[in-house]
Amino acid sequence: MQFMTVYLNFDGNAEEAFEFYRSVFGGEFDGVVRFRDFGDNSMQVPEADLDKIAHISLPLANGVGLMASDVAGPQAEGFTVGNNVYLYLEAESAEEADRFFERLSDGGGVEMPMTATEWAEKYGIVADRFGVRWMISYTGDVEFSL
Repeated sequence: MQFMTVYLNFDGNAEEAFEFYRSVFGGEFDGVVRFRDFGDNSMQVPEADLDKIAHISLPLANGVGLMASDVAGPQAEGFTVGNNVYLYLEAESAEEADRFFERLSDGGGVEMPMTATEWAEKYGIVADRFGVRWMISYTGDVEFSL
C-alpha cells in the first residue's frame, strides 16, 4: 500500500469546510478540482452541481492529510452527516487494489464496483462487514490534468 488517508464528503460546502481546516491546521491545498473541470461530464453531474468540489486535498504533516468532495446529483439525496467519512487506500498495483477490494467487500457491500475513472486505472468503493467505508484506488499511469 502506498498510503491511506481520510476522505470526507460534504453536501455542497467542501470548499468552506476545507478553508476552515486550513485555518486550523495551516498548509496549502495541493489540489482543487470542480466537477466542471472534467470537461466531458462523463460522471453526468447535473448542471446545478458542476461548480461543486469534485476533489480537494490538504496535506498536513508526516504523510497525513485530508481529502474531500461534495456529493452531486442523485448521491446528494442519500447524504447524511455521519456516513460521509471514508478511508482512502492507494494501492501499489492493480492486483493489490483488486485484492483489497475483494477482501474488504466480503460480508459487506459494494457501493461502486471497481472501474477505470478519469483519475485512476482502478477505483471502487466498499463498505466492509463492520460498516466502515473504503475507497480503493490504483492510479497507475493515469495523469489527470486540468
